[in-house]
Formats: sequence, C-alpha cells, structure tokens
Amino acid sequence: MAIDMTPAAGVGAPTDLEARGLKAAKPWFTGNLLTALIGGAIGYAFGHWLGNAIASNYSIVASGAQNEVAIYLSLIIGCVGWFAGLGTFNYPIQKLLGLEPIDPPKSEKRTFWEHFSYSTDHKVVGVQYLFGMLLYFLVAGLLALGIRTELLSPVNHIWAPDTYIEIVGEHGTMMMMMMTSVVMGPFGNYLIPLMIGSKKMAFPRLEAASFWFTVPSFLILLSALWQGGFQSGWTGYAPLSIQGGPGQSDYDVAFALMAFSMICASINMVATIINYRAPGLRWSRMPIFAWGMITVAFTMLLSVPVLIDGLYVMSLDRGVRTAMLYAGHGGSSFLWENLFWFFGHPEVYLLALPGFALTVELLPVFARKPVFALKTSTAGLIGVAVLSFFVWQHHLFMSGMNPDMRPLFMLTTELISIPTGFLYLVAMGTVWRGKIRFEVPMLFLLAVFWNFLWGGVTGVYNSDVPVDALVHGSFFVMAHFHFTIMGQLIFAVFAGVYYYTPLIFGIRLNDKLGKISFWIIFVAFNSTFLPLFMIGLLGQPRRVFEYAVRLQHLNQWVSVSSYVLGFGILLYVINLVWSLAVTRTPAGPNPWESRGLEWQVGYPVPRDNFEKIPVVHRDPYGYGTGDDTPVADLNPVGDKAAVVTGGDA
Repeated sequence: MAIDMTPAAGVGAPTDLEARGLKAAKPWFTGNLLTALIGGAIGYAFGHWLGNAIASNYSIVASGAQNEVAIYLSLIIGCVGWFAGLGTFNYPIQKLLGLEPIDPPKSEKRTFWEHFSYSTDHKVVGVQYLFGMLLYFLVAGLLALGIRTELLSPVNHIWAPDTYIEIVGEHGTMMMMMMTSVVMGPFGNYLIPLMIGSKKMAFPRLEAASFWFTVPSFLILLSALWQGGFQSGWTGYAPLSIQGGPGQSDYDVAFALMAFSMICASINMVATIINYRAPGLRWSRMPIFAWGMITVAFTMLLSVPVLIDGLYVMSLDRGVRTAMLYAGHGGSSFLWENLFWFFGHPEVYLLALPGFALTVELLPVFARKPVFALKTSTAGLIGVAVLSFFVWQHHLFMSGMNPDMRPLFMLTTELISIPTGFLYLVAMGTVWRGKIRFEVPMLFLLAVFWNFLWGGVTGVYNSDVPVDALVHGSFFVMAHFHFTIMGQLIFAVFAGVYYYTPLIFGIRLNDKLGKISFWIIFVAFNSTFLPLFMIGLLGQPRRVFEYAVRLQHLNQWVSVSSYVLGFGILLYVINLVWSLAVTRTPAGPNPWESRGLEWQVGYPVPRDNFEKIPVVHRDPYGYGTGDDTPVADLNPVGDKAAVVTGGDA
C-alpha cells in the first residue's frame, strides 16, 4: 500500500502540533551556495588541524611523508561543513530536539536563486542536476581535448609524461564518476513524479542531498590536478593507488561522495516508483523510462556499497598503513580489482540503461506508433541489469586470474548481448513503418542506432579471451567503450534535453542551430572514434603519450576531428543557453503532441504537480491506433483520488 500524497486538512498547523505534544520550528537559517562554501572551508581547516593533532607523531609522518590522516579528515569534515552551510542539518537536529520543522510557504513561481539552495522541490533538483551535469561534462571534455592535443605528435610533447597521465586519469574519472547520474539526476528527478502521477518524490531531502554530494565531489576531484593528480587512472589500481600523492586521496573521497549521491538517488527512486504511483498505473502501464529508472536504481543499491567498501580499504592502506591491497606485505591487489569491478561493470550499465530507456520512451512520439513489444523492452532492461553482476571478471582476463574462470565469464559477457539485443530490436521495431517526424530529438535518437551498433558488435569481440589478449589496453577497447557509452548515452541525453526543454523551461530551442549542431556532432564523433579501432589494432596502447611514428597521420586525423566534435557540442550548449537567456521563444503546450502524463500538466509545472492525484487508464504509447482514450483523468470525481494505491486502481 502506498502513502497518500494528498495533505490532510490541518496537519502541521500549530493547534494540531500542540495536540501531539510538538512545537513548531522554522528552519534556523536558509543555506545557499555561499554559506556552503564558507562551511566547507571552516570544516576543511578544522579537519586538517585535527588530522595533524592525531597523526603528526606517527613515525612515517615524522620522517617526512605526507599526513594522509590530515588529508582525509580535512576533506571529510569539509564536506560535513558544506552540508551544514546548506542548512541540511536543520531538519534532523530539530527532530532530535523534539521540534516539528515547518517549511515556510513558497510561491508557485520558482525563483532563479532557489536553484542555488537546498531545495526539496524535485523540479528544482532536476534543473540543478541538468546544469551541474552539463558543467561536469564540459570540463571532462576539455580534458579530453588536452589528451588529443598531446597525441598530435609522437615526438613533440606539450605535457610531461606524468602530467599526461594525470589528465587521462582526471578525464576518465570525471566522465565515469560524474556522468553516472546524467539521466537519473535531471530527467529522473524532474520527470518520474510527473510520469507516475505523484505530487513529489518519496524522500525530498534525500533527493536534494543526492545532488549536493556531486558538487564537492567535482571540486575535490578537480583539485587533484593541482596536487599531482593520481597515476592510477580512473580504475585506481594498486599498488599505484597506495603509493600515490595527495591527489590519490582526492580520488578516494570524491569517488566516495559520488557513491553516496548514487545511493541517496536510488533509494529515493525505488521508494517513489513502488509506493507513489497513481491509481490505475499498474506495472504493465508504467512508462518504459520509469522502468529504466527503477532498474538502474536497484542496480545502484546492490553495486555501489561494494565500491564504498573498496575505497574504505584503500583509504586504510593509505592513511594508517594497513596492507590489504599491498602484495609486498601480505595483501593482494586482486582484492581491489574484484571490489572495484563488481561495481565497475554494473556501473557501465548504469550509464547505458538510462540511455536505452530514454531512447525507447521518446521514439514513439516521433514515429507516431506504439512501442514495439513493450514487455520485451522491460525484460531487456531487467535482463541486462541482472547479468551485469556476472561479468565483472572479464576485466581481469589479462591480470593473472584463474584460467578456469575465463570460459564462464566469457559466456556471461556474451549472454548479456541477448537482452541488449531485445532493447535494440524493440527500438528498431518502433521506428519500422512509422510516420517519422525528423525533428532534432529524433535525429539524435536515430544516431543512437548507428553508434550503438558499432559499440555492440565490437563488444562481442572484446568478450572473447583470445581477442581480448590482442586488444587489451589498446585504443580498440577505448573506441568500443566510447561508441557504447558516449555514442548511446550522450546522444540520448542530447535528445532528451531538446525534447523536454519546453516542459521544463517553457521555451523551444532553435531548430536550425539544433540540426546544424547535430550533424557536426554526429559526423565528428564518428570521425573521431572509428579510426581508433584501426589505431588499436595496429598496436597503439592507451595511457602512453608516445607512439609509433607510422601512426601519426591517423592520430592527427582523430585529434582534429575531436576539435570539431568539441565545437559541435559547444554549438549545442550555445543554442540551449541563448534560447533560455535571450530569445525565449515560447514552445506552447505539448509541442511534440506527446501522450505522456508528464505533458498534461502544462507549463509552468505547479509546485504540487497535480491538483488531484490522477487516475490512470492506459499506457502512454497509444499513437496511431485511433484510440483517443486519455492516458489519465486529471480531475477524478469523488473519492477516487483520496488514497494513492501504488498503481492498483
């Protein structure tokens, strides 16, 4: 049974609180980004002082080594100060003191500065995630251009060898770590309550925390560049991670903060979708995007704690000189590899599955026909999520693992292509014989087919041990990964941003600029990464800034193409920012003629989303069927909306 999201009369009023023996309390102060930075700075200074007080007499510190205890404590307590400055602890502390926190009433119109506060409005959090993820993506992209600039020549160098490795590690970590929430963050938080007929998320404060964890994570990770970086790369392999400087500690804490963000987001998503669905929204009627979000959330809940365990072990080895990962003192680096990849390979699908779900969600709108085999697409999402926990050791094929384990993990890795194929064929079937509208979002969605085909086919080869022995650690693997993730996920995100801008901001982006940016991005993306398959097969390894002179022309082609790709992405961002800040062309209600419940509330979306809890009658994919039955009744008569039943009408 779900929780009723309709406020009862009088609950929270002073007279009601007095009857319950509670005293109303307003927030002690309203935090913002500035107070959070001040709190973080104070916490950082206090943590550093405390760490020096605790560990300055350790023999290894007294002999001149860096004080890892002080580094870890300064970062951790700095994050506590960050959240204190945001006002996060108002609510729990007031509860502990026997007070009943009362949020001040807010107007229907959301202000600009509200997006810099610890907001519990899921729509504000979605916008915070949108621009936060855009910033993280652009910074990681600039680092990628730094890598490609170095690889213009095998003999004339821009960066020193250690600096090059720092940039490679920073780019990989920022993309893999920060981009995990690039769909669940903006689209999941903003859209899921609207799609399922709920007035809010289950745990609004947990939702707000999930975003504000990402900001110090990004700042700490970026600061590693000024502290020597981390030579271990984004995978953090021991013993390099144990021997690294302060930048490696930044890696540990930043990754852990992002892990806590993922846990907060996934708990919230699971609770919301299971409990807060509107009457009539049975599992069989639920949008495929909501299926994608709950699948990803369960995968996060099962895999991310293992990453936190691994980071804890690494921090103990670095901070207090345990030897759990250091083979020279009885530990094993395989422990970290298994802990990391038990998270790391499901994490690849934490990136891919939301892109699949978003693609299948949008395709019917522009094909003007129902989703082909809707239940099969759901089975594909669940199948990929389940099998993703049984493939992690294919990353250890060349690491000295037990040879008897190789056939098993080769088989499971190949099996995962079956549910992935379900999703691909469902998408193709949805487009087949549709009345396609070649709008900008549809162009990006069609590009997903081409890009993921390259990533999927090359992934089958990578799963075989003999081929993996040949291409392991080469640019072939990197090209496969970028086609699988960037070619699928980022193109789907670009489509989603363009598609949902009218709902979120009430404006429509410039179609001409949108199409120009699409063709530049699509052509330049393929021109950048297709040659890398050839470069990898010709023997060029990753993470090495010198290579054979015979490969210089191919590398120059790739580098120049990457600059064009960067220009295309910049043009897309300019279109977004210019349309929001300058032209502000009104989009009108439901410009794409979508049947989705999220489009029925209009712009601007009210604070409480719906005046009454809607009653859902069917799934939102009835395009081209001649059945004009509305997806939901937004104004149910009588007591139909009195109780939210988690979908059981």
